[in-house]
Amino acid sequence: MTPGSKASAVIIGASGGIGGALEATLMEEGAFAVVHGFARSRSDAQHIDLRDESSIAKAAAHVASGPTPTLVIVATGLLHEGDRGPEKALRDLDPDWLAQIYAINAIGPALVAKHFLPIMPKAGRTVFAALSARVGSISDNRLGGWHGYRAAKAALNMLVRTLAIEERRRNDRAIVVSLHPGTVDTQLSRPFQANVPAGRLFDAERAALQLLDVIEGLKAPDSGKLFDFQGEEIAF
Repeated sequence: MTPGSKASAVIIGASGGIGGALEATLMEEGAFAVVHGFARSRSDAQHIDLRDESSIAKAAAHVASGPTPTLVIVATGLLHEGDRGPEKALRDLDPDWLAQIYAINAIGPALVAKHFLPIMPKAGRTVFAALSARVGSISDNRLGGWHGYRAAKAALNMLVRTLAIEERRRNDRAIVVSLHPGTVDTQLSRPFQANVPAGRLFDAERAALQLLDVIEGLKAPDSGKLFDFQGEEIAF
């Protein structure tokens, strides 16, 4: 990454596998003056809870004190929790679980955008990226199941497209994208790794490098789209 020494980067979800690796990689590369890592499990200035908008606003205010952020990555996601997991059939739908899935996978990133996009520069290249998933592609859905997670990621993709259109009016070089990291060896994917093809289960450090390479190669016309870890566009 070559943003210049006076900019900052922001990682939302820095306590997770991918988020932590992104934070560590950016700090090691040293291209940003400051790398801010936020997570629900962290305290004080590094605390953020996607279900609490006031904490998102507080985090944005902390970052706004400088240096100006030119890269914001939302590296959060919820697929399973306790005895709750992806639905296998229509009969498994539960309104409370659906609400949680939407809160973390769609609403939370949208609220991050609400508070962080306005503090990013009005000129020059900027990137706001949110981790999505290939299963959120409606056109790619051939197996069904995972109703809530698919729908929430599809909602995230639509929000990203809409945010990109609005942000372009403020800064015509701004890039707002969804990113599919592939299957990464983290707590989120661990119960579902058995059927992953050989060579397609990435460790978090490799996934972080791949995502940062994709981000570095993005151009303004790519804004509003979904890309995989190889930089290939995934149709919505």
